[in-house]
Amino acid sequence: MIGASLLIWLHLVAAVSWIGGTIFLSLVLVPVLKREPFASQKSVLFLTTARRFRMVVWTAIVVLLFTGPLLLHLRGIPIANPSEWPMILTAKLGLVTILLLLTLTHDLIIGPRVGRIVQLPTESRTRFDHALVLWSRWVARFSLLLALAVLFAAVILART
Repeated sequence: MIGASLLIWLHLVAAVSWIGGTIFLSLVLVPVLKREPFASQKSVLFLTTARRFRMVVWTAIVVLLFTGPLLLHLRGIPIANPSEWPMILTAKLGLVTILLLLTLTHDLIIGPRVGRIVQLPTESRTRFDHALVLWSRWVARFSLLLALAVLFAAVILART
């Protein structure tokens, strides 16, 4: 009983850390950094925070990928037989897959590129650079929506 409770707790702490941190970045840090007193250090502060948060996210992902299958096993859901999975689990894992791919793309390709772009003077950026900076914001927002959808699917799964 304690083992299962510990697994659930670890799973929830990882999910809350990832989603809560993403909400903080989107709804607190970014709007604060848009204010005039922070304009000169906006890029440095955001990039430093985002890099630090990246470690939290990938630690959370490892915990989630470890605890998730164990929790399914404890519930008697056959991990190796997707045809016996509840439909909500299939949907949740599909959303998780998209979220992981998006996170990988953002962290390994888009994020580092945008980090280099924002160091350039605005007038020396290409049209592609401007578009990538804009799209990186939308990728982050879409990732947050996906994470919230995964959370909602988890709530439904827990109730089945």
